[in-house]
Order: sequence, then structure tokens, then C-alpha cells
Amino acid sequence: TILSPSRQILQEGAESSRRQRFIEAFVSGGRVDNITMVMGLHPQYLSSFWKTQYLLLRMDGPLPYHKRHYIAIMAAARHQCSYLVGLHMAEFLQVGGNPAWLQGLHCAPQKLRNLNEINKLLAHRPWLITKEHIEALLKPGEDSWSLAELVQALVLLTHYHSLASFIFGCGVNPEEEQDGGHGCRPPSPHSDSSSASDDSMGGSGGRDAMREVEVLVERMKLLQEGQLEEESVTQEEMATRFELEKTESLLVAPSDITDPSLQSNILCFVEDPEFGYKDFTRRGEQAPPTFRAQ
Repeated sequence: TILSPSRQILQEGAESSRRQRFIEAFVSGGRVDNITMVMGLHPQYLSSFWKTQYLLLRMDGPLPYHKRHYIAIMAAARHQCSYLVGLHMAEFLQVGGNPAWLQGLHCAPQKLRNLNEINKLLAHRPWLITKEHIEALLKPGEDSWSLAELVQALVLLTHYHSLASFIFGCGVNPEEEQDGGHGCRPPSPHSDSSSASDDSMGGSGGRDAMREVEVLVERMKLLQEGQLEEESVTQEEMATRFELEKTESLLVAPSDITDPSLQSNILCFVEDPEFGYKDFTRRGEQAPPTFRAQ
């Protein structure tokens, strides 16, 4: 009972801070989006996130505002995150962007299209980036980038690659005004496109997820039982087997998108959609070059 008042004060302080953040969001953008609602559980983190977003998208910089939002669209599209694609398509138009560009990457200026290669590498295999990729973008010419522009563009790309992962990881749902509320999740390799409109934690999507966990647990149990029969199996070998089972069961979604609406809204901003993640360290293979500081 002695600790109750102080705990209550802490809770009230956190609630007040969260409410203040929501008010700021509403004043700034006219609404409180779902990313803000989720991050609002950690007000200090949300405050830092907002400062970063504000600096990247609204403060002075070499890139005009509409191009910043278009780069955000390109980054989010690489990860098939239609939540962010839809969000920044609206922002792009709001700051005076050319609607024709939203028909797809092929309609954007060549200068932006030249970011495609480094965008896909940063999104899926960043260890493959070399100085030649940077030099090609800075090379003098009609569609060349200045160093300041390129730095801001690369920060935007990496920021939105990371934010897409946050959205998927937290199961953030799109706002009601966004397209059907189904585009915030990557397609499940074990469900058809009809389940895409279910709630992220309900419907067939939720049942599929539960079933995958049950199957994984069952396979782990069989491995443990097998260990009793194989006394010679070491603890390290069993750990390796567990990791293999887990990896096989939790494979990432395939790069192709089965939902036609997602195809039209996202793939139009993606060139070379088959390019995806691939392990950079494989046993028996030569390690790729890596950047070293110091």
C-alpha cells in the first residue's frame, strides 16, 4: 500500500505525456495515425521518432518536399508495406507532387529512378553496396545527384525500410480511410489472398498463425524425443537442429504479391521485384566484402 501512490503518480504522468503527444499529433497533422497510437505507449520514443520524421520530411534540406515523400514510397514499396505507400502517396499530393508520378516508377523523373538499384540493395542485401554505386549517382550529368541530396535520399530510404519492419512487427493496422484496411501485413505464404482483409489478430490469418506455432512446437517435441534415442547427439548439434526447424517454419513471405490490388498499388513502384534477401554468410562460401570502420 505504501507503493501505491507513487505507482499511481507514475502511471498518471505517463498517461499525461501520452495524451500530450497525441494532442501534438492532431494539431500537426489533423489526425492521430495508428503508428502514433502504437508508439504512444512509449512517449519518449514517440517524441524522438517525431523529431526525426520532422527533420527528414519538413525541415530545410536539399530535396524538395514532394521528392522526399516519393523516396519514402519507393522504400516502403520494396518491403510491400502498403500502409506507408498509401500514407506517403497522400502526403506527396498534399505538398504539390505531380499525380502522374503515382502511376508508377516509370513515370517519375530519371533522377529518382536512378535510386532504384541502391534502394533494393539497402532493403535486402546492403552488404553488396560498393563505392561504385555512390559514384554512379554522383557522376556529372543531367540526372546526377549532389552529395547533399544523395545523403538525404539514403537516410530517407533506410529510415523507411526500418519503419516498414516496425509496422509489420507491431501489426499496425491501416486507418479506416486507407484502402480496405488490408495492406499493412505482408502476404502469408500459407494463406490465399482472400484472407488479406481479415483482422491482423483475427479471422483466418490469426488461425493460420496459431496453427503454424502448434506445428512448430510439435516438431520441436519430436526432435527432443529423438535426442533421447541418440545419446551421441551433442547439445550444440541439437541447438543447430532447433534453429533449422524454426527457420524452415517461419520463412518470410515470397516476393510475389497475390492480391491484385497490392500488385497495382505497390509493384508499380518496384523494379526487379524478384530481388530479395539472401544470406550473406554461407558455410563453404567466400565471405562478401564488408565495410569496416577503423
